[in-house]
Amino acid sequence: MSTDPFAAIADPNRRHLLEELRRAPRTVNELAEGLPISRPAVSQHLKALLDSNLVTVTSEGTRRIYSVNIKGFQKLNIWLDQFWA
Repeated sequence: MSTDPFAAIADPNRRHLLEELRRAPRTVNELAEGLPISRPAVSQHLKALLDSNLVTVTSEGTRRIYSVNIKGFQKLNIWLDQFWA
């Protein structure tokens, strides 16, 4: 099931996660260090971002590394760009 990317970025914690991932790919534990929410809550937010195609995840051994999915932002960019044309 795909989640609306606009709904996904409406949450300030998810926007913070995206800002952190924009700087560099990170694990859940690394991302949780910068937030006042639990590691399971970070995982739930990442799932919403994955479902909306805004982040991707790769496995390196037992670690899951999250990063920004640039292609997933195209839908947002296309919609926003209509206001500047």
